[in-house]
Amino acid sequence: MAVCCFLLILIVLSAGSLPLSLQDPEDESCLTNLRNSLIDPTNSLSNWNNATLASPCNGLTSFLQGATCNNGRIYKLSLFNLSLSGTISPFLANCSNLQTLDLSSNQITGPIPPDLQSLVNLAVLNLSSNRLIGPIPPQLAYCAYLNIIDLHNNQLTGPIPQQLGLLVRLSSFDVSNNRLSGPIPVLLANKSGNVPRFNASSFEGNKDVYGYPLPPVKSKGLSVMAIVGIGLGSGLLSLVLSFTAVCIWLRVTEPVMTGEEGKITQLMPDY
Repeated sequence: MAVCCFLLILIVLSAGSLPLSLQDPEDESCLTNLRNSLIDPTNSLSNWNNATLASPCNGLTSFLQGATCNNGRIYKLSLFNLSLSGTISPFLANCSNLQTLDLSSNQITGPIPPDLQSLVNLAVLNLSSNRLIGPIPPQLAYCAYLNIIDLHNNQLTGPIPQQLGLLVRLSSFDVSNNRLSGPIPVLLANKSGNVPRFNASSFEGNKDVYGYPLPPVKSKGLSVMAIVGIGLGSGLLSLVLSFTAVCIWLRVTEPVMTGEEGKITQLMPDY
């Protein structure tokens, strides 16, 4: 009995000496590089200092503004509407346990890093209402758990990647009001039959994007005034050509007619 009690005490003491959670050096690299790539004019990230970045989590608690921890790892970053500018660090991919990334309603510029493909646990990606440029990385299709992609109100260019249609968990998709071009991928447009997987509002505001579920592109036919103008112009041209032809005919036939008149005059008797 005494031996059992001694073993129990050893187990309790050993458990108490273990850390509540393990800090991941990749999280520190991720957050430090993100902080360095962002410009914070309102000092909203004032507590993102060397000490907190080195040890951002304490169990479920985070010492960082906008960050949430789970089991000692950063799993959510919500830095929306903080007047942030700068760019998105590609080292953000080091936060491999990240499930939610929300940098919306800021003034962030630059491209979306293709490196985000390493965020294999990412479920929510919201980069809307910024000034992002460049293409939408097709590598986002590697984030198989993505449930929400919101990129509206940016300056993104190029086509909508066909690969994003392979994200079977995707339930919300918005790339409206960008500068995208090309056809809407079929797998993002059709779920079954004529029922759209995502409706037209997900794609509107990109003047060079076309295809279902957007309305058909209206043909750029001639206006009524243009048709009337062309008709009048054609009629006037025909009149001028006809008048010119008559003048030429008269000039050519005038000597002949003069000669004939002379012959007739000679044949006519004098009275």
